[in-house]
Amino acid sequence: MNEFIDTLQSLWLESGLANMTWQSVIMILVSFVFLYLAIAKKFEPLLLLPIAFGMLLTNLPLTEMYHPELFDISDGKELDFGRILHEGGLLDLLYLGVKLQIFPPLIFLGIGCMTDFAPLIANPKSFLLGAAAQAGIFLTFLGAAFLGFTPQEAGAIAIIGGADGPTAIFVSSKLLGSGGYDVDTGTIALAAYTYMALVPIIQPPIMRALTTKKERAVVMTQLRKVSQTEKIIFPIAVTIIIALIIPSAAPLVGMLMLGNLFKESGVVDRICKTAQNELMNIITIFLGVSVGATTTADKIINKKFIMVLILGVIAFSIGTAAGVLFGKLMCLVTKGKVNPLIGSAGVSAVPMAARVSQKVGSEENPANFLLMHAMGPNVAGVIGSAVAAGVLLSIIPH
Repeated sequence: MNEFIDTLQSLWLESGLANMTWQSVIMILVSFVFLYLAIAKKFEPLLLLPIAFGMLLTNLPLTEMYHPELFDISDGKELDFGRILHEGGLLDLLYLGVKLQIFPPLIFLGIGCMTDFAPLIANPKSFLLGAAAQAGIFLTFLGAAFLGFTPQEAGAIAIIGGADGPTAIFVSSKLLGSGGYDVDTGTIALAAYTYMALVPIIQPPIMRALTTKKERAVVMTQLRKVSQTEKIIFPIAVTIIIALIIPSAAPLVGMLMLGNLFKESGVVDRICKTAQNELMNIITIFLGVSVGATTTADKIINKKFIMVLILGVIAFSIGTAAGVLFGKLMCLVTKGKVNPLIGSAGVSAVPMAARVSQKVGSEENPANFLLMHAMGPNVAGVIGSAVAAGVLLSIIPH
C-alpha cells in the first residue's frame, strides 16, 4: 500500500500540474487569445496559429521541448551545436533554423515566387513610396534608443515598422542572438505579426486623417504593359545593385529575387511551385512553432514587452503616415495624377496593405480601382524593408 501511495506521489510531483506556476497559466491563456485571433478572426493565421501553439507548448511545464539556456551565447560563449543535438528537444532543433537565419530567407524565396513586380516596373516612382514608408523604422530606432533600449534592442523593435514578419525575425535573431537582452526574437515576431494582422484596422484612420476627400477620389491612369524581358532583368539587376551597396541585405533580397526569377523565367515551373507551396508551407510551420517557443513568461510578463508593443504600433503608424504624406507630395508634383492612398501600401504587408488602399479609395469613388497601383509601392516596401534591415545590421554591432 505504501509503495502504491509513493508511486502516486511520484507521478503527481513529476506531472505538469504539480509544477504549474501562475506565470505558466498566464502564458497559456495568452496563447489561447492568439489562437482565437488566428482561428476565429483569421488574423494572419498561417503564422499566428503555429506561433500561438508554439507558445502553448513551451509554457506547459516539464515538456522539455525548448531550452533557452542552450542558446545563450552571452559573455563570449559560442553556440554548442553538439549539446543542442544531444540535449535539445524538438523545438530546440527547429529553432536552429531561426538562430542561424535560415528560415526567413527561405520564406522570402517563396514570397518571390508569388510576387508580381510588374506594377513596380511599370511605375518606378513607386520605389519612392516604398522607401518613404520605411521612415517609421528609423524614427522608432531613435525613439527606442532614447527610451533606454540598447542599440540591438532598438534595432529589433524598429524593424517591426516594416510590417514584414520574416524580416523582423531575421534582424532580431541577428541583433539579439547573443542573449542577455530584455526582448528577444519571439517577442519581436509576436508584435510584428500582430500588427500585420491589424493592418485593416490601424491604417484606414491614418489614411483618412492625412488626406482630403478629393485626394482619396483621384483616379489613376492604367499602368503600361511590362514585357517579359523587363520582368526577367528586374530581379537580377535589383540583386546586383542592393548586394553591392548594402551586402547585409543580400540574404533576404537575394532569395526574394531568386524566387521571382523562378516565376518570371518560365523555365522552372516545378521548382517555382515547390518553393511557393510545399517549401513555403513547411518553413512556415517550423518558423512559427519555433519562434512561438521562445515566448516564455520572463519575456512577455514585463514592462519592456508593453513598451515593445507600443513602439511597434508607433513604428507601423509612422511608416503608414510617411507613405501617405509622400503620396500627397507626388499628387501635388504630378498635378493630381497620383492618389496619395497608395503611399500607405509602402509598408511591407503584401498584399493586405494594397487591398486597404483599394478599399479606402473605393469608399470615396466606387469607380476607383487602386489595387494594381498600390501593389507597386507594396512590393517596393518588401524590398525597402529588406534594405532597411541591411542598413540596421550594418550600423549596429552584433
